[in-house]
Amino acid sequence: MEHEIQLDLQLLNGYLDNLGRDVVQQMLTLYTQQSEIYLTEIQSTLIAQDKNEWRDKCHKMKGAAGSVGLVQVHGLLVDIEKSEVPWAQRQEHFTNLQRLNNEAIASFNTWLG
Repeated sequence: MEHEIQLDLQLLNGYLDNLGRDVVQQMLTLYTQQSEIYLTEIQSTLIAQDKNEWRDKCHKMKGAAGSVGLVQVHGLLVDIEKSEVPWAQRQEHFTNLQRLNNEAIASFNTWLG
């Protein structure tokens, strides 16, 4: 099932059991809003070609994705956060990150139902 690939179901089921559906929904809503900010900031680092800001912004989004159980998004950010690849390749990573983030949010919404 797609959710098992995208989401840390053990973590999320723990949240659901301990915090309730409404709080978990609020977590997802907050993450969705915050991830848009992070993605905009990461995109700005591409334009400026600023490696330190790239690391910082990827690190912040990595933590947020991990805290809401978005396993693949977190994993990609682990890989690209300290990457020393050329900026053109970072652009590819960013495009992949946007896609993966959208898929993970959709998967989370479906799982939460």
